[in-house]
Amino acid sequence: MEHMEEYKKTVELLRFHGQGHLLAFYDQLTSLQKQQLLDEINALDFSVIPYWIENYVKTNGNVGIPDHFEPAPSHPPASASAQQSNKYDQARLMGVDLISAGKVAAFVVAGGQGTRLGFDGPKGDFPIGPVSNKTLFGIFAETILAARKKYDTPIPWYIMTSPLNHAATVDIFESNDYFGLGKSDVSLFQQGANPNFATDGKILLADKCTIASSPDGHGGSLRALYKSGALADMKTRGIEQISYWQVDNPLINIFDPLFIGLHALDGAEMSSKALVKAHPMEKVGNFCLVDGKVAVIEYSDLPDEQAHRRNPDGSLVFELGSIAIHVISTAFIEKLNAHGFALPIHRAVKKVPHIDAQGNRVVPTEPNGIKLETFVFDALPLAEKSIILQTVRSEEFAPVKNATGDDSPEVTRRMMIARAADWLEAAGVKVPRTPDGTPDCILEIAPSFALHREDVAEKADQIPAIMPGDQLYLA
Repeated sequence: MEHMEEYKKTVELLRFHGQGHLLAFYDQLTSLQKQQLLDEINALDFSVIPYWIENYVKTNGNVGIPDHFEPAPSHPPASASAQQSNKYDQARLMGVDLISAGKVAAFVVAGGQGTRLGFDGPKGDFPIGPVSNKTLFGIFAETILAARKKYDTPIPWYIMTSPLNHAATVDIFESNDYFGLGKSDVSLFQQGANPNFATDGKILLADKCTIASSPDGHGGSLRALYKSGALADMKTRGIEQISYWQVDNPLINIFDPLFIGLHALDGAEMSSKALVKAHPMEKVGNFCLVDGKVAVIEYSDLPDEQAHRRNPDGSLVFELGSIAIHVISTAFIEKLNAHGFALPIHRAVKKVPHIDAQGNRVVPTEPNGIKLETFVFDALPLAEKSIILQTVRSEEFAPVKNATGDDSPEVTRRMMIARAADWLEAAGVKVPRTPDGTPDCILEIAPSFALHREDVAEKADQIPAIMPGDQLYLA
């Protein structure tokens, strides 16, 4: 019988771990399906799965908050850096030097689907340009092209997909001719996946020959960079620093000389940008200092009394929120993987479609299963040195996550228009506004026109007069 030896070994493995149900439909499968199922089962890491089941599936073993923590120190925003002007000037020069020398790569985590947006496809393919209707991927690609031109250097782009959207993402890049970046300078690779569990610890089946699984979280990026060969490719190119961001943020400043320079100047291994939270309970991670190391405590884990604590001047004690923007040194990622590392597991109770013991498809209406993932910010305490740079929300953070309400396309586009208006006015261009102060026009500044606020002033004479109701796309 085909696959018999492998099948027998797999039966013993599953019997030992109490997961024999995974082969319940084996005899009903084609030869190809049998091999697929055996491959998936034998790819499972049973050295850790029993621990996960006991500590995260059957019980809620999510990392608790530490006994002692305090606010993390940070560098002020560039707009409020008068006291550090010399250091900031030095950092900017260093950042420009690193980018110009081809030592900085772009890395976006893009494993998500547009489901919450009501969009069928990878989230990076979601159209968001207020005038151009360009997609997130298109905007990022244009930013990289503009940076190549500005700094006169090749800049590679690394994109982490997931098993959910890898094939579709590859199709998007191929059909768009890699957005003009060149196939050799775009690397697409998948993050890992973890099995989904029923609450009793049984691994769920998606169908008779497929294990139910989900991506291992953005924390998986640090291992995926290494395992995929992306890190080795960076090494051959002389890349020293990685600009990391998540795919849903079209306002991202991918190549910020100040941030990159401060990170390098301070000898940091992994650094972060932060926002002052809009309110105490904003759903962002909280930057803290734990045993002298920068760490992030999730909003759901920070006790309410700590979230609401205020300083004598009225500011929040824990005011700095994490926005998933980092600079990470390639040496740090190599060090982590060379010595073996494991980020903390985070447990989430979710609705997990699966098949039941009779092989019937089950689409739950209530949470029924456990998904396990890791978060990239949990690597911060592993860094010897980590710095935080505060930034301004309106300049750099407008994630598009939900179909309506907060973080919706409507809000994101409004913020893109508002930033464009601010940049134009800073360059002396008159922008029509409504009585409530919002722009009375639809504006979009393409990265090819300006990467940063100061770039607009150099092209102010190219900008036509803007009238109320106009739609203006500067490219």
